[in-house]
Amino acid sequence: MKIGSGDFKTEGKTYIMGILNVTPDSFYDGGSLKRERDLYSRIETMIKDGADIIDVGGESTRPGYTAVSADEELSRVIPAIKAIRRVSDIPVSVDTMKAEVAKESVREGADLINDVWGGSDKDMRELIAKEGVACCLMHNRKEIYRECSKEDYIDKLNKELKAIADNALLGGINADRIILDPGIGFSKSHRQNLLIMGNLERLKEAGYPMLLGASRKSFIGKALLLEKEDRLEGTLTASIMGAMAGYMFVRVHDIRENRRAIDMFEAIKKESEI
Repeated sequence: MKIGSGDFKTEGKTYIMGILNVTPDSFYDGGSLKRERDLYSRIETMIKDGADIIDVGGESTRPGYTAVSADEELSRVIPAIKAIRRVSDIPVSVDTMKAEVAKESVREGADLINDVWGGSDKDMRELIAKEGVACCLMHNRKEIYRECSKEDYIDKLNKELKAIADNALLGGINADRIILDPGIGFSKSHRQNLLIMGNLERLKEAGYPMLLGASRKSFIGKALLLEKEDRLEGTLTASIMGAMAGYMFVRVHDIRENRRAIDMFEAIKKESEI
């Protein structure tokens, strides 16, 4: 899959999507990039540490987040995209649910739209189709499913992921521009998050490349009884499980550590396949 300057394999390789939050209230690193020099330093470190693509977010989507206007989100996102473009041609993703923000971000050099509402907005689908950019469409719901058997839950999730992709196709988005995300931590109970992690390969039923976003999320904290600052090992476990299941991307905060863990896994895998 061509994403900006990058040629990404859709099978057999797991890439690192590094998280660049330019928000004051993100659950892990909100408010850490207040000064321009901090922003440039973070971008340079992300690239040095092995990010394959940088995902810029200007509105927190943590539980209980405060929504911001498109203008406010753009005031955060656009300077970050411009900063990345001044130092590198690395592919850039923008994490937004607003078509207006996506449109301006693409104009400034974003190559992928990462939509936590799965392209449910008609304007967003039309924008992605018109611009021809890649997109990551995440599973999300207004309500959490009632608890049910593992088989029923995975079946329901697969059907909804396929419906997201089908809706994107109907909106004119090319199939080779679609990535799906099962949406760890979004409209999911703790048990359901663990069920997703235990059934990652089965959730590829729709036939599209997949992204896993589990980095430092609360399901790790609940499983290990740890605060967000101490969830690195749990994140690395999740990332390796994503790589084992053949996911195209893992979206993470700790780039260097995840890069090394996945490189080690892939080295072992390559040798065992000879």
